[in-house]
Amino acid sequence: MKSRTKARVAALQALFELDMTQHPMGEVLEARSMDNELNDSQREFALGLINGVRDNYQILDELISVHAPEWPLDQIAIIDRNILRLALWEVAFYGKTPLKVGINEAVELGKLFGTDASPRFINGVLGSLAEKIPEITKEYGKPEES
Repeated sequence: MKSRTKARVAALQALFELDMTQHPMGEVLEARSMDNELNDSQREFALGLINGVRDNYQILDELISVHAPEWPLDQIAIIDRNILRLALWEVAFYGKTPLKVGINEAVELGKLFGTDASPRFINGVLGSLAEKIPEITKEYGKPEES
């Protein structure tokens, strides 16, 4: 498994656990880091993903709701919701992951952790968001580094 993919898996698992429990984030990240045998670079990337999603989950959820109107957010499977949050944050807010990579990684996470319908659903929602990514990045993303 690729280095960043491994970090995304750990981040997704942590986000899922944080959604389901009241466990402290530090303990969750430490446990997922050990389970996935993350090195320092992978751990740092996973932590950035987790913090990015957690700090912006309301905006992410609003954007997802607008682009998946037939699925109220509370009816989307928790794992799918977190995959969408993770991918959307990474391609639009973080802005260092190409759109195609973000969508492909999200679909693969859906195959690994979701239901049979997850990859198609995730691809559909992210596909409908794709044309809006530049606007979202401009409004919410990190400023360009000089």
